[in-house]
Amino acid sequence: MLQDPLTLYKLIVLYMLNRVTFPLTAAQVSDFILGKEYTNFLTLQQVINELTDAGMIATQSIRNRTHLSITPEGKETLNFFENRIGDTIKQEIDTYFRENEFTLRNEVSVLGDYYKSTSGEYEAHLVAKDRGINLVDITLSVPVEETAAAICDNWQKKNQEIYKYLIKELF
Repeated sequence: MLQDPLTLYKLIVLYMLNRVTFPLTAAQVSDFILGKEYTNFLTLQQVINELTDAGMIATQSIRNRTHLSITPEGKETLNFFENRIGDTIKQEIDTYFRENEFTLRNEVSVLGDYYKSTSGEYEAHLVAKDRGINLVDITLSVPVEETAAAICDNWQKKNQEIYKYLIKELF
């Protein structure tokens, strides 16, 4: 049975988002789909935009990353049409998640963002989550935007060490 390629790409994105218990970044979805050469970057962006416009996926921008998650409408649509995704593609997705779940989860479970507060200072908001539960939620006020940006960048790199240090010192 022939089908519109855009429909297949949409179903692949929905299938990916439905296979995990955490949001994926647009970059993570792109890495897989483009790496398998299912389609090109522009088409994938069109697919993500159309899924968002249709209310099948939700997007949330955090700093310079867009986090994607499947909505109830997306799950319902996937339930109806999942059989249109070939078994080989499903197996490739499942294998990808088995091999990369820890890395993927860590990338979206550690969040760092900053903003200018009403006092004129910059606040770096740092969060580490596990299965939707905040393990650490810290807000640091600093006088300079560059410092706030550096704190967020370092949080991405050193969050596990910082978490271990806090646990050791506080317990």
